[in-house]
Amino acid sequence: MIDPVTVEVIRNKIAGLVDEMHYHFYRSGYSTIIRETRDFSCVILDAEGRLITAPPMFFHGTVYRHFCARVLKLYGKDGIAPGDVFVSNHPYDAGLPHVSDMGFVAPIFAGNELIGFSGSIAHKADVGGSIPGSTSATATEIYQEGLLLPPIKIVQGGLDDQDLHRLIAANSRQPELVAGDMGAQIAATAMGVKRMEALAQRFGAETVTGAFAAILAAGAGDIAAAIAALPDGEASAKGFMDTDGVELERMIPMAVTVRVAGDRVLFDFSESGAQAKGPINLRPSMVEACCFYSLIGCLGPGLHFNDGCRDQVDFKYAERTITNAAAPAPVSSYQMANLKLVDVILAALAQFRPERAIANSGSSGALGINFGAGARPGQPSLQYEILGSAYGGGAGHDGASCTATHLSNLHVTPIEILESEFPCRVTEFALIPDSGGAGESRGGLSFRRAYELLADGTVIRRYDRAKCPPEGIDGGKPGRASRFVIRAGTDGEEETPASGRFELKAGERFYLESAGGGGCGDPAKRARERIQRDIIEGYVTPEAAKRDYGLKDG
Repeated sequence: MIDPVTVEVIRNKIAGLVDEMHYHFYRSGYSTIIRETRDFSCVILDAEGRLITAPPMFFHGTVYRHFCARVLKLYGKDGIAPGDVFVSNHPYDAGLPHVSDMGFVAPIFAGNELIGFSGSIAHKADVGGSIPGSTSATATEIYQEGLLLPPIKIVQGGLDDQDLHRLIAANSRQPELVAGDMGAQIAATAMGVKRMEALAQRFGAETVTGAFAAILAAGAGDIAAAIAALPDGEASAKGFMDTDGVELERMIPMAVTVRVAGDRVLFDFSESGAQAKGPINLRPSMVEACCFYSLIGCLGPGLHFNDGCRDQVDFKYAERTITNAAAPAPVSSYQMANLKLVDVILAALAQFRPERAIANSGSSGALGINFGAGARPGQPSLQYEILGSAYGGGAGHDGASCTATHLSNLHVTPIEILESEFPCRVTEFALIPDSGGAGESRGGLSFRRAYELLADGTVIRRYDRAKCPPEGIDGGKPGRASRFVIRAGTDGEEETPASGRFELKAGERFYLESAGGGGCGDPAKRARERIQRDIIEGYVTPEAAKRDYGLKDG
């Protein structure tokens, strides 16, 4: 048995190493996706591929177990050697979120003993498929979303497979960016191997693997105790996404029933709607991320996720549903579905702990602009951004404004970077007054971001919460719905009904508005001084203060 002090030392060594891997990766990234948005994760895993500490991008944390399990099944421990690196981007074969997310895992050895894996997952600028950037809003099968890589060795015994590198580059519209980011990612993954091998040499392999086991057991024990404090019972919730991007009139239902019994919890998704024709389908690895994120949010912020938590949580799915899609269903817009599912799960869990309830948040969305031949010399032709929204209000706190919500912790690409690298001008980036749902606790404000194209471009927009704005709770009002408007300020101005692909000319403008967070509690109970501060800060207009909160003049 490893003493607790040594376990804690090793835990913190691993957490520090993960931070170091993240830092070196984003500082070495070629694309804005890596060095600005930071759409990636780095982790350390045990010999079975179980996560030891969660990465900042939480939803990647549940993927690695599926990826490593597939590697171990395909190759066996005898087929894995020092210096190997495995790659995959396959949502069905390896559990990756979507085709644009490329994962790497490398084994960690102490002598001849496999003691763990170092891993990373990162979004790639383009991996082929039917549209530039690969993240289609209208794909109807996964083959339209890009090159599919089942788990395969890209480095064997320390030697790169140059044929595989060339194959990946040949299927990308942005081969230099993809190659550069892949090199940085493999290097960050190798750094994890090197540091962990040094840690095993310092403490001994048995001590390190014993600490892994202790950390995982502690994760299971902590979450078991927290679940046991909930009342036994069952609670259900349901919500809708606007559309799948293809069948524009069909709203997509998501449903969950949560059953708590003793120190175990079951998430049952068997009543969710049929899998979508468009690319908002989810694989179980993503559903698990939504569940663990929501469960820890419900139970309390003192808990930490690792794969030991899996010991206390069960899942139930129906085949060919939105939460358990079957190949070749497309998945490239999965994050919008993740964030709607989080709202649904949180609504069910709130029935066990009402004091931890939160109104619906504003989701996330992606924007891509392909400038093709109009790109600036020496710069990439694809501008890609992931944009947040706002949190819903909760008991005793307003929702945060203009931020990534829930699972991702992504960064907004700075305007200065966009304008220096791409032929576009950002003409507005501002909070939208009155966009947060009214309530005793107000929902967070959404934002408007407006663009002018300086060259012809193909604009790809993926978003949700236009038909179904974020709902309030306990008497709170819904947040403002999202919008996307093209050819703004002209006779051809058009508000698009759903995610899609749009051809715009140089000089034309468009803007997007994210959805505001829902409110929590009766707006009439909001403290007068908080309303007045909202007016001073520009969050709420005087007219809305009278209309929504009943504020009298003066």
